[in-house]
Amino acid sequence: MYTNTTQNNHLRFDLRVIDSWIKPGSKVIGLGCGEGELLAHLKEDKQVRETGIEIVEQRVVKCIEKGLSVIQGDINEEVHDYPDNTFDYVILSQTLQQVYDPLALIHSMLRIGKKVIVSFPNFGHWHVRLQILFTGHAPVTPQLPYTWYGTPNIRVLSIKDFREFASEVGFSILEEVAINTDKQDKSGSIVKTLPNLRATYGIFLISKR
Repeated sequence: MYTNTTQNNHLRFDLRVIDSWIKPGSKVIGLGCGEGELLAHLKEDKQVRETGIEIVEQRVVKCIEKGLSVIQGDINEEVHDYPDNTFDYVILSQTLQQVYDPLALIHSMLRIGKKVIVSFPNFGHWHVRLQILFTGHAPVTPQLPYTWYGTPNIRVLSIKDFREFASEVGFSILEEVAINTDKQDKSGSIVKTLPNLRATYGIFLISKR
C-alpha cells in the first residue's frame, strides 16, 4: 500500500509510489533508469544496492556523476546477462510503452527479479478518449506529449489491458495503484474509483505465480 513521506516529496508522484514498495537494503535494478532520480533516492534513503541500465549516453553520465552503478545498453539485451533471482526488485518506470517485445521483457524481468514494478501512461484516461472522439486525431496529452510521427511510444495500453495481460500470460499482481497527476507529474492523488477512466498512470507490483 502506498504511503507518502516527507523524505520523498522531491520525487515525481509516480516514483513516490514505487519508493513506498521498496524495502531498505534491497538489491534493485532500474531498466531505462533515465538520469537516476529514483535510484539515487533509494540508495541514499533506503541504502539499496543499485544497478541501472540506460541507453542514452548523456543520461548514463548523469547517473555516474551521482555515484550510481549504471551501464549504457539496450535493456532488452542486457537483462540476459543476469542470473535468475539476482535482484529483489526490477523497476521499469514509464518505459513499457516504448518496448518492441513487452512479453519477452516481462518474462526476463520476472526471471532476474523476485518482484517487478511496472508503470505506464494509461491510454484509457478520459482525456485521451475525448480527444480521439471529438478530434479524430491521435491524442496528445502531458503524459503522452508527442505527435504520432515523433513519438518514441510504439505501444498504447490501458490499466485494464495490463490486468488482462497478467491473466493471459500468467503472472501475479501483488499491488496495483492508479494515480492522477498534474501536468508535470510532481503532485497527484490515488484513484480508487473508475481507475481505467480517471487515472493518468497505472503502477503495478508483480511476481511469478
